[in-house]
Amino acid sequence: MSLTLGSATLWQRELVRFFRQPSRIAGALGTPLVFWLLLGSGIGRSFSLPTAGGDMYYMEYFFPGVVVMIVLFTSIFSTISIIEDRREGFLQAVLVAPTPRAAIVLGKMAGSTSLALIHGMALLILAPWVAGASPASIPRIAAVVAVIAFGLTGLGYQIAWRMESTQGFHAIMNLFLIPMWMLSGAVFPPDGAPGWLQWVIQLNPLTYGVSALRWSIYGTTDYLAMDGPSPGAAVAVISVFAGAMFVAGLVVTRRRSM
Repeated sequence: MSLTLGSATLWQRELVRFFRQPSRIAGALGTPLVFWLLLGSGIGRSFSLPTAGGDMYYMEYFFPGVVVMIVLFTSIFSTISIIEDRREGFLQAVLVAPTPRAAIVLGKMAGSTSLALIHGMALLILAPWVAGASPASIPRIAAVVAVIAFGLTGLGYQIAWRMESTQGFHAIMNLFLIPMWMLSGAVFPPDGAPGWLQWVIQLNPLTYGVSALRWSIYGTTDYLAMDGPSPGAAVAVISVFAGAMFVAGLVVTRRRSM
């Protein structure tokens, strides 16, 4: 079986499987939306960030963070299917099939990335009204969301490949991935954090994903007023992270037997 056919088959299976479970759709979209509405409304105008276009209040500032949270939830939780496939014997059958191991990684990651992109863009329909994004920026936004989703999916793939139970996966999610999101500039501006925490934020690859998304939504002028990394650096770092996660996924798939 060729790389293209094998990965396309697994990609289609991930999409069909996800959309047959409405509870997963509601969970991936509902939780971040509740966070945005409650936290954004609660803080409201007590948060004000000066930009070139005027003051930015918290609902607008938090909007890209909510999009990344949706992408994170969808990407990571989609990779739980690896644990389920192992338990049901499907993954063992795929591993012994005459298909390259790269097809497994690419198919799984492409499926989860597609789902995360669909969910993220569903909320980004509000971007012109919430954040003043122009319709012409939608392709740029979609490209950035896709790269972030691919990187997070690769991270979730490696975690799930090593897990024997979904309970262990959820524990890692709560211990590692949620703090990774919170320390990415999604919830609060990094320049207001203590010095040691700013170092953690700068070393967090998701920080650059959030920054790239802010740039793609707000535009260069307003983004540069936020004193974040340059747009080129943000896009480059998150792209390297996505590529590294794919390579790491290949390594772990080839080395570990089921």
